Amino acid sequence: MSGRWWRRLQEQAFQAALLWTSRRGPVERAVAARCIRRSDNLRRIDPARVRVAAVQLEVTAFRRPEEFVDWVARPLARAVEQGAQLVAFPEDVGIPLLGMLPGFDRLAGAGSPEEALAELGAVGRVADVFRFIGPAVRRVYMATFSALARAHGVYVHAGSVMVPEGGEVYNIGHLFGPDGALVGRHAKAHLLPLEAEWGVCPGDALQVYDTLLGRIGIPVCMDATYFETFRLLALRGAEIVIVPIANPEPYNEWHARRGTWARVQETPVYGVVSALVGRFLGVELTGRAAVYAPLDLTPSGDGVLVQAEHWDRAAVVTAELDLVRLREYRRHTGFPGFLRPDLYERYLLPQYRRLAGSPAGSS
Repeated sequence: MSGRWWRRLQEQAFQAALLWTSRRGPVERAVAARCIRRSDNLRRIDPARVRVAAVQLEVTAFRRPEEFVDWVARPLARAVEQGAQLVAFPEDVGIPLLGMLPGFDRLAGAGSPEEALAELGAVGRVADVFRFIGPAVRRVYMATFSALARAHGVYVHAGSVMVPEGGEVYNIGHLFGPDGALVGRHAKAHLLPLEAEWGVCPGDALQVYDTLLGRIGIPVCMDATYFETFRLLALRGAEIVIVPIANPEPYNEWHARRGTWARVQETPVYGVVSALVGRFLGVELTGRAAVYAPLDLTPSGDGVLVQAEHWDRAAVVTAELDLVRLREYRRHTGFPGFLRPDLYERYLLPQYRRLAGSPAGSS
């Protein structure tokens, strides 16, 4: 009993420390201290010239929210200076805020998240750590991106963050408007096996959000591995699909192209990919921020409007999207008229129903 009592007392002390560290004041002061001049990038909206930026961040750890603010504010300012009306950040952008955990410094050399968990003396899964620190991470994350979007007067897709909701932990992406208000959110629906092992719960919705720049879908990373995600978003009106990634694998160009690039060729939309790279708690993260388009809508015919030069360091890439040309391309190619819903209903629907009613992996 005394051991459990002591552990509970420690947890309460840590939660109190996190509550104090993650309060809004320091974040808002850190943003105000940057003396950001509101841009006029959204003053004139031209669907033929929508300027987007994809951010590639190198992962690290921060003990103070002000450091996190600086980490994301610098590339955001750079993107806005280049005319971006929409700036996208990577998946798991909140991971550096694990540094707020008391004693995190001694975990820096851990070979894996599981090893770090054992070093903390914790019993459970990685999701339990996010369940514990998630409320503090959410406060810093939401306050930071809301304030920065409002200060710059642009749309900001804040990547994604692992946070608890209703007792479960989800990987949730957020889109903020130029007034700092939340426009939309998406809980990652297709998990990596690693995330499932950690105890993360999959989301169950696909939404499209109306903005001044057009209709936008915001799936997360692995969601782009399956054609259904983009096809359903496009049929619901999406023309721009933002995909934040944090791929835990050695970089391979062709492996990386299995996601958003391939989906954009199957379903005519623009794809904006932001990436988290580097090494954190023994996990190697790789990727290249990029903006993709159907082959015929790219100057070189390769489906790439712009792409980060390197897969392992910070970068900001920007591109101009022509939604008028995309709409003409859709009409020319017959999308969505060439689809065969009668055929899909005959074959796909029974198979999906079988999968839904069968244990995972059964045949």
